[in-house]
Amino acid sequence: MRKPERYRRFLEYFTTHFPAPETELHYANPYELIVAVVLSAQCTDKRVNQIMPALIQQFPTPAHLAAASAEEVFPFIRSVSYPNNKAKHLAGLGKMLVEDFGSEVPSTIEELQRLPGVGRKTANVVVSVIYNQPAMAVDTHVFRVSHRLGLVSRTATTPLAVEKELVRYIPEELIPKAHHWLILHGRYICVARTPKCSSCPLTDFCQYYATQVAPVLDTEKPVSRLKSPKKSDI
Repeated sequence: MRKPERYRRFLEYFTTHFPAPETELHYANPYELIVAVVLSAQCTDKRVNQIMPALIQQFPTPAHLAAASAEEVFPFIRSVSYPNNKAKHLAGLGKMLVEDFGSEVPSTIEELQRLPGVGRKTANVVVSVIYNQPAMAVDTHVFRVSHRLGLVSRTATTPLAVEKELVRYIPEELIPKAHHWLILHGRYICVARTPKCSSCPLTDFCQYYATQVAPVLDTEKPVSRLKSPKKSDI
């Protein structure tokens, strides 16, 4: 199957069945979202959502966060991955938001990446979710699912390479949604260790299913044994 056909089927399925996907991170404004996304690096959205209410109650604005030290932030995020580094990132992020951006979350990838703890993936999430820009954030789920479905080539071995291929084939207006489609599909169906192919609606065009799963299923099908002929048939 040619790549454009895979994309056509991928987009057709999700635009029909999940026309309005959303991030599972809880947030009320751009400031809360960027804090949540920084915390979500190598951590589950569920865990981040659990700690965000107390964190935001203590530091409700960039100014409050800017006035805090990493040591003051740490107790509120101790249960996430790499809490020491993230506490330092958040304290620095608050200061830079206040001093360089007037307490507003910037709307460009280049400016966002100046903030402590904000890499290209985080920046893409913010501009996509908040500003609805055609940015594709590539995390482990997006990377895995896009390869398994055959949406990107095997030579796309870095997040940036995957990002470039995806945005090349997906219409601009659908890129923000496609980011969520790939993440959610990877989180609940196309999981890392044992993908749930038996309940996946995309197997008819999935490259992984065609090359890795279907051949195994074919070999496991029972083969009917030939019966010995009766004497009367000889």
